[in-house]
Amino acid sequence: MIPLDLFDSLLPTTAVVREPIAPGAALLRAFAHGMDAALLQAIEAVTAQAPLRHMQTPGGFTMSVATTSCGALGWVSDVRGYRYAAHDPISGVAWPTMPACFLDLAQRAAQEAGYAGFAPESCLINTYAPGAKLSLHQDKDEKDLAAPIVSVSLGLPAVFLFGSATRKDRPRRLRLVHGDVVVWGGPSRLAFHGVMPLADGHHPLLGRRRINLTFRSPRLRPAP
Repeated sequence: MIPLDLFDSLLPTTAVVREPIAPGAALLRAFAHGMDAALLQAIEAVTAQAPLRHMQTPGGFTMSVATTSCGALGWVSDVRGYRYAAHDPISGVAWPTMPACFLDLAQRAAQEAGYAGFAPESCLINTYAPGAKLSLHQDKDEKDLAAPIVSVSLGLPAVFLFGSATRKDRPRRLRLVHGDVVVWGGPSRLAFHGVMPLADGHHPLLGRRRINLTFRSPRLRPAP
């Protein structure tokens, strides 16, 4: 087996490699390459309207990852629990509209992974500084579990943990680099996943940061 570090160095920046990681889940290596300028410009526009913030968990802890949202619904966490809201609780106004380049990327990635017709209503923008992490968890605040999750990595490399629907199963460790996209749904929709503490480093575009875009469809859609 080729070590991931070596694989990354051999992989042309324009090549997209689809790597199945579990039933219904795929890692699309380099899928977001070539969209850097548009994505970063859109991220700056969104965060200018809805600044990044370190939310509280229901247990009263402060998250190490800084978060904001765009789209019809934004993800919110505080002592009252995890939920989606139509308005930013800081400003009281609607979340910024999801940029067209976000929507295009999410829908194309979902299609590539076998999920046609994905219509994300929410995009979480998560920013990691060195040492920030995301504990193992399930994305289960959504009513529509038929829709997949699309997760885009930008900036510093990260070790993504991807397990099963049972916490006791040992998760796989996947090294994600700038431009990689992970899509999971179907039998893997409730897989436990997380991010190990981010190692320090410097990325040519993002410096000492990693940005993750996570697309979801929280509301229940009527059957066709």
